[in-house]
Amino acid sequence: MSGGIERLTVVCASANPDKVAEIQALLVDAVELLPRPGEVPDVIEDADTLLGNARLKAAAIVAATGLPAVADDTGLEVDAFDGAPGVYTARYAGEGCSYADNRRKMLAELDGVDDRGAAFKTVAIVMWPDGSEVAVEGVCRGSITTEERGDAGFGYDAIFAPVEAGGRTFAEMSADDKHAISHRGRAFRALLSELATR
Repeated sequence: MSGGIERLTVVCASANPDKVAEIQALLVDAVELLPRPGEVPDVIEDADTLLGNARLKAAAIVAATGLPAVADDTGLEVDAFDGAPGVYTARYAGEGCSYADNRRKMLAELDGVDDRGAAFKTVAIVMWPDGSEVAVEGVCRGSITTEERGDAGFGYDAIFAPVEAGGRTFAEMSADDKHAISHRGRAFRALLSELATR
């Protein structure tokens, strides 16, 4: 890491393999990312903000391992829905829903709606056992497409077209192209910058 600091070892709070792979790719060699212990139960994400949920997840991992933890929470804020689903993005179509369920519900509810503007937001946080933390936010503006396009990525990637992507959805982009402009890419680059100043 820049600034001559020793490499930080953190435990990843996420058990979502898609998200873990992205976080690992974004942190590259600057941080050693340890997997979330299998015996740690799922955290009830009942905060009313992305930061609150990320903090709950990080705190649970710190308490279970005694090591620093990295966590994030992501929300899709749709203009026509006054910023919803936001913190409920992952369970937009209901508890236990699939990525495909969420995409289908989003497309159905936006059917015939002209304003398809939206923003993806990711809050990323590192928390230490002494309770100190560093938290940052990454935002990517774009729009919800009228149909699914592309096979890459996960979640809402096939229906979210970032402003900077020339009409392509995240699911139509290479991983490197997506990371360069995505909400998660921006959040974790900002996180690395903050960690480098500590």
